[in-house]
Amino acid sequence: MITSQTTNSTATARPKRQPTTRISTGINGLDDILCGGLTAQRVYLVEGSPGTGKTTLGLQFLLEGVRLGETGLYITLSETADELEAVAESHGWDMQGIDVFELANDTSLDPEAQQSVFHPSEVELGETTRSVMERVNTLKPLRVVFDSLSEMRLLAQNPLRYRRQILALKQFFSQRDCTVLLLDDKSNTPDQQLHSIAHGVISLEQIAQEFGKERRRVNVIKMRGTKFRGGYHDYILETGGLKIFPRLVAAEHHRPYSAHVSSTGSEGFDALLGGGLASGTNTLIVGPSGIGKTTMSVRCLLSALERGEKASFYLFDEGLGTFFARSAALGMELRGYADSGQLKMHHIDPAELAPGEFAQMLRDAVEGANVKFIVIDSLNAYLQAMPGEHFLTLQMHELLSYLNQQGVTTVLVLGQHGVIGEVRTDVDLSYMSDTTVLVRFFESNGRLRRALTVIKSRTADHALTIHELVLGSGGMAIGPALEGFEGVLTGLPTYRGATPMMATDADTHVNTDVRR
Repeated sequence: MITSQTTNSTATARPKRQPTTRISTGINGLDDILCGGLTAQRVYLVEGSPGTGKTTLGLQFLLEGVRLGETGLYITLSETADELEAVAESHGWDMQGIDVFELANDTSLDPEAQQSVFHPSEVELGETTRSVMERVNTLKPLRVVFDSLSEMRLLAQNPLRYRRQILALKQFFSQRDCTVLLLDDKSNTPDQQLHSIAHGVISLEQIAQEFGKERRRVNVIKMRGTKFRGGYHDYILETGGLKIFPRLVAAEHHRPYSAHVSSTGSEGFDALLGGGLASGTNTLIVGPSGIGKTTMSVRCLLSALERGEKASFYLFDEGLGTFFARSAALGMELRGYADSGQLKMHHIDPAELAPGEFAQMLRDAVEGANVKFIVIDSLNAYLQAMPGEHFLTLQMHELLSYLNQQGVTTVLVLGQHGVIGEVRTDVDLSYMSDTTVLVRFFESNGRLRRALTVIKSRTADHALTIHELVLGSGGMAIGPALEGFEGVLTGLPTYRGATPMMATDADTHVNTDVRR
């Protein structure tokens, strides 16, 4: 005989879950990576070795809550309130509105006390947990930072008890609508216990370089129920807090623009390029040191400025004073444009730069200042500044794709080792460029001369001839095709014709009958 059981109609139904909301972390770059911020009323783990900026991140999180009128609580087991206030003061922040709860205070360190806060054999973890719960019940904060879990781990003495206490805290906070950041210094790496319990995991890393500034990067390892941008993202810790640079994904930044071809300012150069430089493309100028790569890029830059376009020049190798003086000596005066703000000059120290920071500088120029012409001089310093960056060429590919999609005209300078004969580059970036211009030294009649040719163009029917290039007080001049020579690009040509050379006095005088 089959009997049926009736459901108890008086059973308590599970309350309906409230819609989830997103809250800002107080760091724009991190909110971008998290695609809008953190899900409210959840517990998150922020892990990183000492010095990565966990405390600073926690303070920024609480200060954002204060700005929005939310109550914030900083629970500290490792730092004193004075130390936290000193950190805040160093960043120019006011801790007013943030309640600091010290579990390590003068009373707990009193020799007459029966217990010691930090010694696991004398202090029960339950007492510490009860103190935290009492303070939360009294203050009723919406944002909480717990610093740090390493002390909790020591008090627990065994993994099972530690996990149970963390689960108890998680349940406690969730019932009181708190959004919590648990800070951990990775003293027990990898701690999969915490990763499995937390709703999300944000990992901060600090990498020492053999020379130059240390590198810092953040990685969102886990974030339940929400989309986020994975991978490593560079960040810096400076006065004012953490500044995070989300990894650039070119596919996320399409913008319509009007395609057009503009003059380089040199009639001869325009003819070689098939008309000039096209918007939304990049041009790579390759050649040995001293050949005139920067001068050619400045000639293109000046033409854009004369058309009224805003431009940015990122100078890695040369000092600004030398750069302006040399350009003026060649008849290309730039100081007026820099003083007016139409031209933004950036002198970059490659030893102090991370790839993500440089990409963000370009984004700010394009999206914030509406820059339409960019010169990067040179890629050698940028590439060599980050040894061990195996995927730096992929980052450069994303950067150039982004600039192209924004309709920016980009000129890149890449130096080669050697002067005459065999030359080589540190890395081959020609496959990334839309147009590649090759410049070479060659010897003729006992003089050192320059040869120029365009070896690639994706946007125009360019010339395949090789021409002499002369730089002087009159500017930049390009002569007729060197049809009487063979082997010019090797640096040791043979003469089989009657093509006249442009310069007759050590390449310092520019003929007036050539196309400038």
